[in-house]
Amino acid sequence: MTRLQRRLSEIALATAASTFVASVALADAYGRKATYTLKPGFVLACENGRNYPIRPRAISIEGDLVTGYLETGRGAVHIRLIPMGDGYRYAGRGIWFDGLRENAVLNWGTARAVNCTVTQS
Repeated sequence: MTRLQRRLSEIALATAASTFVASVALADAYGRKATYTLKPGFVLACENGRNYPIRPRAISIEGDLVTGYLETGRGAVHIRLIPMGDGYRYAGRGIWFDGLRENAVLNWGTARAVNCTVTQS
């Protein structure tokens, strides 16, 4: 393979990789497989005027976000779903948010909380 052919192969591979949509092949309890595409994510649009994007890392077969990263403006915080009886809670180091459907409360500690609306980006 010549140098030019190798370089063209590298460019083609990089182009294919950049256009690849992340898919996760999952199997349910019966061994059936389905492919799920990771959505771009969600955004917490909060009353303090800020938007906090959430990048998904893992999504369940039912389509629920299991784990991801909450962009705080000072970097990303890894968050994980904590099952609740009614609603949901995602928690990470020093931050968590509770919610029911599109309404959520983002907590920065015991004394700081802000109301937010969850939207899909």
